[in-house]
Amino acid sequence: MTEEHIYPPSDEIAKAAHIDASRYEEMYRASVADPEAFWGEHGRRLDWIKPYTEVKNTNFRMGEVEIHWFRDGTLNVAANCIDRHLKTRGDQDAIIWVPDEPDAETLHITYRELHEKVNRMANVLLSQGVMRGDRVVLYLPMIPEAAYAMLACARIGAIHSIVFAGFSSDGLANRINDCGAKVVITADTAPRGGRKTNLKANTDAALLHCSDKVRCMVVKHTGDQTTWIDGRDVDVLALMDHASPDCPARELGAEHPLFILYTSGSTGKPKGVVHSSGGYLVYAAMTHEYVFDYHEGDVFWCTADVGWVTGHSYIVYGPLANGATTVMFEGVPTYPDAGRFWRICQDLKVNQFYTAPTVIRALMGQGTEWVETYDLSSLKVLGTVGEPINPEAWEWYNTHVGQGRCPIVDTWWQTETGGHLLTPLPGATPTKPGSATRPFFGVQPVVLEPESGKEIEDTVAEGVLCLKDSWPGQMRTVWGDHERFQDTYFSHYKGYYFSGDGCRRDADGYYWVTGRVDDVINVSGHRMGTAEVESALVAHAAVAEAAVVGYPHEIKGQGIYAYVTLMNEVDPTDALKKELEKWVRTEIGPIAKPDLIQWAPGLPKTRSGKIMRRILRKIAENDYGTLGDTSTLADPSVVDDLIENRMNK
Repeated sequence: MTEEHIYPPSDEIAKAAHIDASRYEEMYRASVADPEAFWGEHGRRLDWIKPYTEVKNTNFRMGEVEIHWFRDGTLNVAANCIDRHLKTRGDQDAIIWVPDEPDAETLHITYRELHEKVNRMANVLLSQGVMRGDRVVLYLPMIPEAAYAMLACARIGAIHSIVFAGFSSDGLANRINDCGAKVVITADTAPRGGRKTNLKANTDAALLHCSDKVRCMVVKHTGDQTTWIDGRDVDVLALMDHASPDCPARELGAEHPLFILYTSGSTGKPKGVVHSSGGYLVYAAMTHEYVFDYHEGDVFWCTADVGWVTGHSYIVYGPLANGATTVMFEGVPTYPDAGRFWRICQDLKVNQFYTAPTVIRALMGQGTEWVETYDLSSLKVLGTVGEPINPEAWEWYNTHVGQGRCPIVDTWWQTETGGHLLTPLPGATPTKPGSATRPFFGVQPVVLEPESGKEIEDTVAEGVLCLKDSWPGQMRTVWGDHERFQDTYFSHYKGYYFSGDGCRRDADGYYWVTGRVDDVINVSGHRMGTAEVESALVAHAAVAEAAVVGYPHEIKGQGIYAYVTLMNEVDPTDALKKELEKWVRTEIGPIAKPDLIQWAPGLPKTRSGKIMRRILRKIAENDYGTLGDTSTLADPSVVDDLIENRMNK
């Protein structure tokens, strides 16, 4: 497939959209020509207690890095997400919560009800001694209480740090200790895909390695029996029942930290990414409205976990700041069957649907009958997030889920960026399968030569993807380690934010993210992005998913090692391996032929669906004794299977 498959927005979509092609060009030019004026205007989408007079104070110079937006303004994030909507849409659904069990009742929470729940939760936090600036770790399933707790922290000026419910007790302890949390909020057990994880037991194990002053607040979600430590553990729901439904929203500076979110660092020690209140919320709300072309009354569903930045920005903060109805789903796409997502889309009449390529590929592997069973006519915009989507999965998503009428927004961004950086806009951007297309307003991407760090001025370019100026949603620092923040993001290429990703820019100025810079293999002197080989493999009818890494090769320097997950009902045979090798030769060329193919019933993925390529590289290199932190994996057992069946023994 060539990249010349171009899908322009229909006239009907362009006409109804907030932003059409000419408006995009006009707004983008204004946003980079005069960021102060542009963001000064768009910052007013929020309600400010004390309006800002300063808009942008940023510096990317190594040793002097600072990022401040709207810094003399004050506001409250929770008031912007709830209180300001009460007069006009108090009885509208704010959150629709869909439980794991398909027969359990869906919960519709209005803005008025959300206001009361968040106030009660905020008063419970205050009763536990939580004050402005204190850190609160949330280790919860995808339940409404996770959103209540986030917004309650925002209401009183506490800083939340969510830890995936899939993390081990060690991973949890590390994060509690790193941020110096005063309180942990957890649940008894977390149902997911018909199975349960004992979160309380994990929390107990984690707290053995933490200060004995840390309080433990427990949401009795399932009612399962758990251990209880008097004097330390408290029942959140019981306390909320008796708490006051009134709690004033505290006035906070725009640069007051809203949350810390840990992301894996190359050193293995987790990095606490710090996001602000004002700039982050402006950016999350604006990207939510324009990227998904959100209109009043739409039902928006992002399938991520709130423990991932996508859940922060596009389940909670962005949608609620815009007065939207946002769907929160506790379960998984394949329980009780592969039609679960589509059934929810049909039942809730979802208008915008946002998920990860890994989910799309998994559902693609189950066949089209699961999609065709349901009425998806309510869908207007489809989105993808987490990694570049291979063109085959994009086409399947477009044809079978979007029925050829829904624009697909393939969004590129990171935990560190707070919101989308490269993305199509539904009414403005002709899309190309596999390309994140163009920058969002105020975003100035550049392609640098990897060795010299020189900016490639030509339109057609390939190299390292960096940003040459700040945007309001950018992270402010690494918690407790500003030096690490500067070293990680600003020391590689002076004066630029280093994304860690490679990309190419085509003749139309479209960006194609090629994967992490360390996901480039050098085979016999030829540079090759692993995403290209993965796309070729996945284009074969027998393949559901593929992950490609390099490994040391005596002759070529690096060889190509492919982990391949087959479609249901396909037998893993040596003949099929030969067929796949031949297929890749034909698709890309002899240089791209995999040297080793390992059948992989499952790939090591985080809860957010990202494949942990670091682990795959270690196994391919036969260096599996030092796999590092695997606590973020959704299913750590797949690693043992991959080690046992590795091809490079």
